[in-house]
Amino acid sequence: MKLQKLKLLFLGAALMLPASLAFCADSEAGFKPMFNGTDLSGWEGKTNLWSVKDGSITGQTTKENPTKGNTFLVWKGGNVDDFELRLQFKIQADNDSGFGNSGIQYRSKLVDPKEYVVGGYQADFEYGTTYSGILYEERMRGILAQRGTAVWIQPDGTKRVVGSLGKSEDIQQVIKKGDWNDYVVIARGNHLTHIINGRVTIDVVDDHVGAMASSGILALQLHAGPPMTVQFKNLRIRSLK
Repeated sequence: MKLQKLKLLFLGAALMLPASLAFCADSEAGFKPMFNGTDLSGWEGKTNLWSVKDGSITGQTTKENPTKGNTFLVWKGGNVDDFELRLQFKIQADNDSGFGNSGIQYRSKLVDPKEYVVGGYQADFEYGTTYSGILYEERMRGILAQRGTAVWIQPDGTKRVVGSLGKSEDIQQVIKKGDWNDYVVIARGNHLTHIINGRVTIDVVDDHVGAMASSGILALQLHAGPPMTVQFKNLRIRSLK
């Protein structure tokens, strides 16, 4: 009971912040670039699916060149643990169904090196209107936090919503469909936060014994399904240790 009260007090204090997280976007002190804007040096993935176009990392599937399963572009700069990641993303559904999904893997594992299959925490985003900003765990526990929620994942794995960060549809209003958006991912200890265009989308404390991850690789997702294009630029990261 004592641990539970402390956790609720911690998350309650975090929720006293405005939904738009107070951080200085102009300060780039301590950040190091992850992409040179020219080629995929420092990254590894399927070269028939990943390239650099218009100065951006680009993952693209077509009817003639699909991916059978989710595949990833893996950053070769080493494992990440406590960090802040900043980048811009854009996703386009090149199909009639309007489906397009991608994400940013962090503290993750390379499950299948040959096919560049990755599992672990994912800062999700999509062309649709539901999942951008959620915390998903690829190939593992699935959705850990829906958009607009503060969640405590208890030691036994029970997910407990302890607060609100706003309505999902209101958060969606700040996301520019088919255009560039800012994404910030902050991981410090077992505390994980996602922010899109200055709006906090999830805030999670993961205490799940044997499941929470404190370190791992960083990668970008290209989702299986109908043709789509996902792009990333201005990727930079800094250690929070």
